[in-house]
Amino acid sequence: MLKKSILLFVALLSWALFACAEEPPALYQLSTIQALLAGHYDGVASVGGLKKYGDLGLGTFDRLDGEMVVLDGQVYQVLADGQVRVAPDNLGTPFATVAFAQPTIIREIGPFATLAELERTLDALLPSANLFYAVRVEGRFGALKTRSVPPQRKPYPKLIEVVKTQAVFEFRDIAGTLVGFRSPEFAKGMTVPGYHLHFIDATRAKGGHLLDCAAAGVRVEITVLPRWLVDLPEHDGAAALPKADDEELRKVEK
Repeated sequence: MLKKSILLFVALLSWALFACAEEPPALYQLSTIQALLAGHYDGVASVGGLKKYGDLGLGTFDRLDGEMVVLDGQVYQVLADGQVRVAPDNLGTPFATVAFAQPTIIREIGPFATLAELERTLDALLPSANLFYAVRVEGRFGALKTRSVPPQRKPYPKLIEVVKTQAVFEFRDIAGTLVGFRSPEFAKGMTVPGYHLHFIDATRAKGGHLLDCAAAGVRVEITVLPRWLVDLPEHDGAAALPKADDEELRKVEK
């Protein structure tokens, strides 16, 4: 009887430990880059709803009205006129990626003269090219270039047409934070392969989608994300989305 009781206790303890075990961190993604490229800009979720999936990330807004920066749980909207505001919880988003920052790779790196150099330096810190990573880069940048896009009207043009009207901002000697993700090559079509980074300055008054940067030295925090959670788009026509075009994606991201 005692032996059975011990076995039952061990079984219950094992179940309790398993039930309480924390799941590994995950990248949460709303919709796909494929849908965004095709012109699906209507908000399908709220900014407030994103916060339960992460405190760091990026995306865009209903009608593609500006660039999203998620930092320390706050969601910022970088508008096409350069202004930055805190996005209200009820504002819609058609595409976003977020995660909870739990960095296990923390380094001081630099110098680097271009975004490409920064990306190569970050790649050298990663344990595998086949995982997702949340990236936070903080410091003072000698030069930095960003962009934002204006709101669109229906019928929405494809994203490659929208970026032709983008506003480009160039900054010198600016302190701030880059946030975003590195995605593996096999995720192409669903999300942006490689690095996708947005910027916000230390005063929360300037920012945008990162196009280029240079710095003497910065602090890097990287969270390994072995899980990928995606809420697929449900809007009309989503099932007929065309295959993402590599050249088109390069033009809208770079």
